[in-house]
Amino acid sequence: MDKVALVTGCSSGIGFETALALAREGYHTYASMRDTKKGAKIQEMAKKENLPISVIPLDVDKPESIESAIKQIMSEKKRIDVLVNNAGYGLFGCLEDLTIQELRAQFETNFFAVVNLIQKVSPIMRSQKSGNIVNISSVAGKIGFPGSPAYISSKFAIEGLSECLRYELSPFGVNTIIIEPGVIKTNFFGSMAMPKNTKPDSPYKDITNTVVAGVKMMAEMGTHPKEVADVIVKALKEKNPLPRYPVGNDAIMFLEAKKMKTDIEFENYLKKELF
Repeated sequence: MDKVALVTGCSSGIGFETALALAREGYHTYASMRDTKKGAKIQEMAKKENLPISVIPLDVDKPESIESAIKQIMSEKKRIDVLVNNAGYGLFGCLEDLTIQELRAQFETNFFAVVNLIQKVSPIMRSQKSGNIVNISSVAGKIGFPGSPAYISSKFAIEGLSECLRYELSPFGVNTIIIEPGVIKTNFFGSMAMPKNTKPDSPYKDITNTVVAGVKMMAEMGTHPKEVADVIVKALKEKNPLPRYPVGNDAIMFLEAKKMKTDIEFENYLKKELF
């Protein structure tokens, strides 16, 4: 019987590389994306390497799209062994510059869509008495910094959700794994959102611009998304996967610094790094 994986946000970056990596490991991989026209490249690679990849439409912001994708998979394969919750985007801007609607939209995609997918897939995995849920968080899910409280809060929420699920689902043979990448070389910044109505005289304009410029500069030397995919595959091969896996030297550096310093020491350290 085929092992089956569903990966969200596969048109590029982490999702693209993860779908390929899982297919190379023998999973029949459903590479989902909002616009399947963007799936030409992954289909081309699947054909070239004879990989078991099916590109399917899935808009994580639409419950009916989630329902349709899962129904298709269950109709064709009767099981789901791995769910990789990768789809998401970054909303930059300091809190006062953001509207409640922008904050809610960030959480709809980065958090509530993940909840919706898990609520649909976890009963399937429970009935199988096996499965792995992989949630793509971020180093920003453990460390707050200025200029992107919406994105960071959504990733903190993913961390908390995942910890809870480890207790709730492990008795049924279902693992929950958190992946914490640092800055990755993807089109993340091409798709990032900024506040639509920031006032020209916003007192936070300089802070936001400094943080965005700094992170973009880091991205030029960022970790390749294939490294994230490799870590996911490694975690899935382990009998008892760890709760979380940081990926990238920058992620490991920041997380180690936070672990070793007091809160105030770490704040001062981060201010020097960012400003």
